[in-house]
Amino acid sequence: MIRNHALTVLATLAMASFAAAAQPVVTYSKAGAKFDDVRDNVKLAIENRGLVIDYQAQIGKMLERTGADVGSQKKLYADAQTLQFCSAKLSRKTMEAYAGNVVMCPYSIVVYATAAKPDEVFVAYRRFMSPGGGPASRQALDEVEALLDAIAREAVGKK
Repeated sequence: MIRNHALTVLATLAMASFAAAAQPVVTYSKAGAKFDDVRDNVKLAIENRGLVIDYQAQIGKMLERTGADVGSQKKLYADAQTLQFCSAKLSRKTMEAYAGNVVMCPYSIVVYATAAKPDEVFVAYRRFMSPGGGPASRQALDEVEALLDAIAREAVGKK
């Protein structure tokens, strides 16, 4: 009886771990925050690692500007921006492991606050699903995800 219970617990934990790992997007939030402060925290976290932000997409402004063109006036975001950057070291490692990993670069972190709750700011990134390359590729992509996670956590003050 105890053995069956232990197996059930292990199976449940394994499924929970798989479900957590299978989530395609990782999101952290900070309540009572100002969008600009959290966005600037993301920038600092990137730059303090010696990385350069290549592009900053103004997603929220684009949606607001084009809403009427697509028949919608609904304001979705107080602000939403994507910051794109790369790490020469990690990118080279991922692409040496598997040339197809070129699709993973640049890396992106999104910062957004909804129009409904402008004082709750979210920081999110996409997990990488390896297109191939085996264990070396997965290991290198895991390092990139660890970098993204560290930046996102730092930006919202989570350790």
